[in-house]
Amino acid sequence: MALKTLTLASIYELQGLKDEASEIYRDILSADPNNAEARVALRRLSGARRKFDGVNTQMRDFFIKMDSPAEFAEFERWLAF
Repeated sequence: MALKTLTLASIYELQGLKDEASEIYRDILSADPNNAEARVALRRLSGARRKFDGVNTQMRDFFIKMDSPAEFAEFERWLAF
């Protein structure tokens, strides 16, 4: 079993493994309730899921199917937002 550290949780988060990262952050907070970095990361992950549920899938599909300059411009605007 891997050692549950902030570094491992960050790696999982960067890889898109949000559930695994959240579990590690929760375990870290169980052991150290004052760990501010784990608390902020867990809030970030929870908020991102609630606020942007489905957006990445929708834009991924748009990106795959886009074929006009107007669609490319729309995608660029979305990335910049």
